[in-house]
Amino acid sequence: MSLNFHGRVALVTGAASGMGLATAKAFAKAGASVALADVNGNAAQAAADELKAAGFKAIGISCDVADISQAESMVHQTVSTFGRLDAAFNNAGVQSPVAETADAEPGDYDFVMGVNLRGIWNCMKFELQQMRSQGSGAIVNNSSLGGLVGIAGRGIYHASKHGVVGLTKSVGLECAPQGIRVNAICPGIIETPMVAGMLKSQPSAMAELMKEVPIGRLGRAEEIADAVLWLCGPTSTFVIGHALPIDGGYTVR
Repeated sequence: MSLNFHGRVALVTGAASGMGLATAKAFAKAGASVALADVNGNAAQAAADELKAAGFKAIGISCDVADISQAESMVHQTVSTFGRLDAAFNNAGVQSPVAETADAEPGDYDFVMGVNLRGIWNCMKFELQQMRSQGSGAIVNNSSLGGLVGIAGRGIYHASKHGVVGLTKSVGLECAPQGIRVNAICPGIIETPMVAGMLKSQPSAMAELMKEVPIGRLGRAEEIADAVLWLCGPTSTFVIGHALPIDGGYTVR
């Protein structure tokens, strides 16, 4: 299935690598003008430059989504450059150290919640203002299989990702009458730099986790991009407030 985003504008956070970069490239190849935002502004700009060199329309933006003023500026820069905002993939996220709750650090809780949950709220606040003025738009928030299940030692991360699902459902209900669709994806173990770091630092824990993936392999970032574009496109117009697992069967065992 080929999705056409010609004349559309897409914004992707956490776009310098992994799922975000794959999705930004997919939007561009489908015809969209793309804003690539990342806390690593140089990497975001480099990725945007690569897309422009290939003939696509793209800009790079430095943005820490946990900072509401930066999130506002990111959306403003996107709209001032391209004139509108049709699709947003709120993908930026961080992991937390594995720790039992009794031993976890308050600073880790605040940091992870600030990026993973408050960061998505920050982004949606301004994305929705623009989409509301247009009377249309689609947002996909990146939760996780951790937004659907619990895993011992992952309380902080999973709490943030469960929060993303709840936020998505509530905002989806708010915005459906306004012509705006809000959904979430719940990726499993995807081959990204973040997961590569986990495999290196926690090989035994990751090996045990992989035993629970029925398909028997890591997911690919491009598989996530395909789902995001579908949820933002014209063939999913009756999908509202859904949290879509993309996890190789992990959550249906």
